Amino acid sequence: MKSYGIIGWPLGHTMSPTLHNWGFEACGIDANYAAWPVSQDDLSSFMGQVRARPISGLSVTIPHKQAIMEHLDRISERATTVGAVNTLYWDEDQLCGENTDVIGIVAPLTNLDTLPATALVLGAGGAARAALAGFKELGIPGIAIANRTHAKAVALSEEFAVECVAWEDRMDQSWALLCNTTPLGMSGAMEDATPWDGDRFAPATIAYDIVYNPLETRFLREARAAGCTTISGLEMFLHQGLAQFRLWTGTDMDESGARTLLLNTLTA
Repeated sequence: MKSYGIIGWPLGHTMSPTLHNWGFEACGIDANYAAWPVSQDDLSSFMGQVRARPISGLSVTIPHKQAIMEHLDRISERATTVGAVNTLYWDEDQLCGENTDVIGIVAPLTNLDTLPATALVLGAGGAARAALAGFKELGIPGIAIANRTHAKAVALSEEFAVECVAWEDRMDQSWALLCNTTPLGMSGAMEDATPWDGDRFAPATIAYDIVYNPLETRFLREARAAGCTTISGLEMFLHQGLAQFRLWTGTDMDESGARTLLLNTLTA
């Protein structure tokens, strides 16, 4: 049986084992996917185990997405552009790094009739990096970033050659696409928070939240009430996972079945 898993620290609740183990069973693949909490101090020794066992593939989450890059033999152009790796896979005897977060972010936008002319990314963490890289891959002409810590937004705007908007000015103009990459709205202490005032949504805007628990954040709920098109973070999570599964197995997981699985898990 092949072994896969996810590493992070602390590694809270994750739906990745649910998704991938379902996929292995549905596709008749003899494999198992586990959750492995790995601290920053233990990352080097764990990576030794990855090569020795060997572990066939890994999902990588906070805080290892950048630190893990020095342990790899090859890193994709996309992951290099983002500056982060969220997926490890083997290409013969080489341990390789990819960033499927970009694929996940872009996927639900590829079905739009018209590409948004402008996009504002809210936040300046790892997910913001993936969003900026993805929107540039799509060819969105006017991309900007805003973050409460302005210096972080400035640094990313310079790295990705996009506009930087001061946090307090973010709602002063209309955006075709708003993408929340902050944890505001996430289930728990921040569930009632939002990065946008509900009465400042323009009806033609696409509101995209990478938070998927709850399925409809306050940000999305208020955007929908204002007449906006909304995209749940579940789509990003699903498509980055489908891309991981394809890298590892060469097989496509059933997208519709996987979406139903995740929806049922979140609403159980």
